[in-house]
Amino acid sequence: MARRRSITFIVGGTVVLAAIAVLPFRVRSQSPAAAIHFSHRPIAFTLNNGETETRYVPETMAGGVAVFDYNNDGRPDIFFTNGAEMPSLKKTSSKYWNRLFRNNADGTFTDVTEAAGLAGSGYDMGVAVGDFNNDGHEDLFVGGVHHSALYRNNGNGTFTDVTAQAGLDKPDAEFGPLWSVGGVWLDVNNDGNLDLFVTNYLGWNPDKEPTCLVNGKRDYCHPRYYKSTPDRLYRGDGKGGFTDVSGSSGIRAYPGKGMGAAIADFDGDGWMDIFVTNDKLANFLFQNLGSGKFREIALKAGVAYTADGSNVSGMGSDFRDIDNDGYPDIVFVALPNETFPLYRNTGKGFFDPNASRPMDQLTRTMGGYSPELYDFDNDGWKDLFVSRGHVQANATSREVIDQPNSVFRNLGNLAFAALTAEAGFETQPPRRHRGSAIGDLDGDGRPDVVVTALSGPAEIWMNDSPAKNHWLELKLVGTTSNRDGIGAAIKLTSKHLVQYNHVTTAAGYASSSAGPVHFGLGVDEQADVIEIRWPSGVAQRLTAVKCDRVLEVQEPGPPAKAQRP
Repeated sequence: MARRRSITFIVGGTVVLAAIAVLPFRVRSQSPAAAIHFSHRPIAFTLNNGETETRYVPETMAGGVAVFDYNNDGRPDIFFTNGAEMPSLKKTSSKYWNRLFRNNADGTFTDVTEAAGLAGSGYDMGVAVGDFNNDGHEDLFVGGVHHSALYRNNGNGTFTDVTAQAGLDKPDAEFGPLWSVGGVWLDVNNDGNLDLFVTNYLGWNPDKEPTCLVNGKRDYCHPRYYKSTPDRLYRGDGKGGFTDVSGSSGIRAYPGKGMGAAIADFDGDGWMDIFVTNDKLANFLFQNLGSGKFREIALKAGVAYTADGSNVSGMGSDFRDIDNDGYPDIVFVALPNETFPLYRNTGKGFFDPNASRPMDQLTRTMGGYSPELYDFDNDGWKDLFVSRGHVQANATSREVIDQPNSVFRNLGNLAFAALTAEAGFETQPPRRHRGSAIGDLDGDGRPDVVVTALSGPAEIWMNDSPAKNHWLELKLVGTTSNRDGIGAAIKLTSKHLVQYNHVTTAAGYASSSAGPVHFGLGVDEQADVIEIRWPSGVAQRLTAVKCDRVLEVQEPGPPAKAQRP
């Protein structure tokens, strides 16, 4: 297996990133349908969601997954969350364990869960990857039903549960134990320490599960049968301690039924903003005011509802620049007849929901859970992968429950080609897919996909698209900024392309993709200029960077110091 060289550049500079509209030259393949293709590879994990005839609602929402390098060997590893026995919410046997698989660099993975100490104890839903103590080792937040956990990576292949000492084990004073679908790591105040935004779903009590019938059989109930709950924001001190600032930040004032969260600096002011999808409620867009305060502006910004003003079953989301104009756009997914909404950032403080029309036509009959914006064919335009499946149980509905995954190839000008069988996804049976995460598992420069499915085997989809295009991945290492560089904005200019992206590990539904920032360069053999704006405000400029490799870039300034609670 070919591996990539990682070279470090440390270059200072005063270039300030500017968001400018461009119309880059597009290099098209002869066959758009064949330009993106995946081949299935099995992995020995089955998502056990504890499904019962009672249809406890958490059973249909499980399945977060993370792709991250837990042992710093340069090869992405895989972590799966898993369910528990219902309604006790206990992992009563090893079939419910969360699982960590080490990448062996030969196309196989080894289960190292027990040695790592990551089996878990409750009904787990989602995972967020971030180096919260800036020691150079990726840590895990695992969100679950009435119980969440923070695992510190000890740097020796093991993890320690530090939930209590971090202050993350306290129930909500008003709502009691909350049901977390997952979390997002970000630096709210740009102080160099990661903070944690936790997405919370329904107010749920197993002893009061309502009865809902479909075709005379019990099925999972509509979200309207459950109370809304607030999301939470924890400020990190960089040493392993966290303070709940949900109230003072303004986040707590907006209870919802959160299913997905994604971050980007949508208005270019240097502060990371948070988009939250809600299930059958208006979405939230929390604008970061830069003083530890957030303002909810989804309605004003045009992202609270779909273009026709509907509430939909918002699942996972992504928040990246789709059209290469310098402004991060929003996409999220929902159920059949609700479409997969796409909001184009106008750069004027609001989004255009009408940009979603082409996608609406392609996705009307689809149900989706986890969307990911990545350039799978390395042509310089971010494509959209979606894990697909219905929320309802099998054999109880006229809806198509089990569905194949799909990828939507970005054709430019907000046009997409929907690829399912053409991309290889129908080589596996359709399933109720849930979480997904992205990473280059084999080091060939083409992003691969890991997907979970309820009561079914996980799927690894190896990207074997035609390898004629060039690529570059940037692994940022913060010194004054947080070690992961989360929140750093990147502009890449090559001969035919101008592209934008930013560092985030938040991905899709309940999942986390923690690899380097990926750029496809098409026919261009180098990046002429790379401009980075770090969360600290430091600007950095690299020139004449050769492609087809991973480039490690350290923030100018003093070296990062390891901190351990």
